[in-house]
Amino acid sequence: MSNDKIILSVATTGSWALKSHNPALPITPGEIARAAVESWREGASVVHVHVRDDAGAMSCDLARFRRVKELIRAQGCDAIINFSTSGGAGRVNEDERFNSLAAGPELASLDAGSINFNERVFLNSPDFLEELARRMLEAHVKPEIEAFDSGMIGNAMTLIEKGLIKTPLWWQFVLGVKGGAAATVRSLVHLVESLPAGSLWSVCAVGWRQLPLNVQAIVMGGHARTGLEDNLYYRRGELAQSNAQLVARLARIARECGREPATPNEAREILGLTGTGGSLSP
Repeated sequence: MSNDKIILSVATTGSWALKSHNPALPITPGEIARAAVESWREGASVVHVHVRDDAGAMSCDLARFRRVKELIRAQGCDAIINFSTSGGAGRVNEDERFNSLAAGPELASLDAGSINFNERVFLNSPDFLEELARRMLEAHVKPEIEAFDSGMIGNAMTLIEKGLIKTPLWWQFVLGVKGGAAATVRSLVHLVESLPAGSLWSVCAVGWRQLPLNVQAIVMGGHARTGLEDNLYYRRGELAQSNAQLVARLARIARECGREPATPNEAREILGLTGTGGSLSP
């Protein structure tokens, strides 16, 4: 399929921000599902999902992942569901991080290395990554390889060479996190040039750098992720009203650049998805 099509992902809610930071941030399963569906209607073909507990703190509860998926599908939304396995970047034990795979996503994040993540260590040991990749392979869940710096590309290549991650490879560059690669064009170009041939890639960036790096990805022929997980603002000093608002802007810019947002089924074709997570049944 032509690279005129662009896969737009939306990261609806991360693991740390609260409604006190932005009242539009979705917290409950119902709010998260609503944000996903609204974003899909604006052009997002992939929805990246974290879940929260009743107090709004990050959670790896399987029932909550299942509920979000059920609510998304019940509204006729066929977006590709991408569940997080990050566990809040070091806040829970490794076993809990596998929970979301049992909810049947088509994609799931695979954070391809350890990093000093702000004030804590986000640990992803070689043994854990191999087990995570193995479980994804067995569950027919495609890894979204999250790379915070160029060294993580090498870590993922070890898994690829062992046959634990299949082509086409899908990379998400996470830029601007303290301890990781800077959110600059120079960083992005270096990372893209470091990928194996035939790779597919997307980029997200933290804070105000989200939009400039998204636009750079559009013009470079890559794909892009937006959403309140990465940036709570629409522009300087103005909180975003919703995830859908951020997606709508990115879709508009992509079209102005001659790139039409891919539908979920077009995105499935691009990514080589063959699992069952796209069914409109829960």
